[in-house]
Amino acid sequence: MTYDRLVCANCAAPVSQGRCPVCRANRERLQQEQSPFAGMNPMALVALLAVLVAAVALLAR
Repeated sequence: MTYDRLVCANCAAPVSQGRCPVCRANRERLQQEQSPFAGMNPMALVALLAVLVAAVALLAR
């Protein structure tokens, strides 16, 4: 779910505008939930990609 259409119950403004602390906290929480790989180390992503490429290469044989 995106936050661009959500309305804050605290200030009655769109959450995407971040007018109050509640809006800003929820906006941050929703932005973090959108990308499951956002908190991963870049080297861990490279290693995961290498494992996936190796698995595909083994299956293609």
